[in-house]
Amino acid sequence: MKVVVTGSTGFVGGLVAQKLAAEGVPLALLVRSANRAPALPDAQVFETAGYSDLEANVAALNGAKVAFMVSGAESEDRLRQHKQFVDASAQAGVEHLVYLSFQSAARDATFTLARTHWETEEYIKASGMKFTFLRDSFYIDFLANLAGEDGLIRGPAGEGHVAAVTRADAAEVATRVLLNPGAHENQTYTLTGPESLSMNEIARIVGEETGQSISFYNESIDEAYASRKAWDAPDWQYDAWVSTYTAIAQGELAEVTSSVLDITGRAPTSLREFLKSTPR
Repeated sequence: MKVVVTGSTGFVGGLVAQKLAAEGVPLALLVRSANRAPALPDAQVFETAGYSDLEANVAALNGAKVAFMVSGAESEDRLRQHKQFVDASAQAGVEHLVYLSFQSAARDATFTLARTHWETEEYIKASGMKFTFLRDSFYIDFLANLAGEDGLIRGPAGEGHVAAVTRADAAEVATRVLLNPGAHENQTYTLTGPESLSMNEIARIVGEETGQSISFYNESIDEAYASRKAWDAPDWQYDAWVSTYTAIAQGELAEVTSSVLDITGRAPTSLREFLKSTPR
């Protein structure tokens, strides 16, 4: 059974492709640049112009019953691109779409990009294809790099908690689902780490494991927007950056689930475990 994998030049998609190839699964890898695609056995590489490239995507998806859809790069028109890829999947005869979504995706989610994830999920449901939604939390991998050069993690997260998950755990779940999609038809899983941590706790753990002096400064909303103006970006991007923290403050990312354990058979990696295993 051929499986289509998008995002194979990135971390999660690339790891999923490697794991599936190791299991002997024939793959179709959809990439923007063929020379960046991983060299894997029994894998066809299809170069397309992205999710909006309907004709090329239909050709790549043809003959596949299952596809893994990594969410597109953050952009103002990401939802439109997602919908075009869903259309291509349905047109090509894909029966089951596994979509990498986001924790607490909802129409009115505080994190602005989680709204796009919810709309994508709804569009996939309306397509008639079977689906599996993997709603991962924020990635533990990035928590170690939140602090600025002054050692401060800044953001309006208050006393809120986040149940962050590693990218490797998210990839392992996706792989298990793609190896046995029938067992996960029309299911939504929230993928989290083993614990829910406040930003103060994150700062303390990162400091202890890296030997750096790290602390958390709870910015006001105005301060958060002002500090991020150091980077030239469109307004929607500023909204997304700030709302990553306000979503935590609202408690929308605090839930800890057993999905990683249930699907992979092993407990998810904690922030401290990740830091201990990461070369510095």
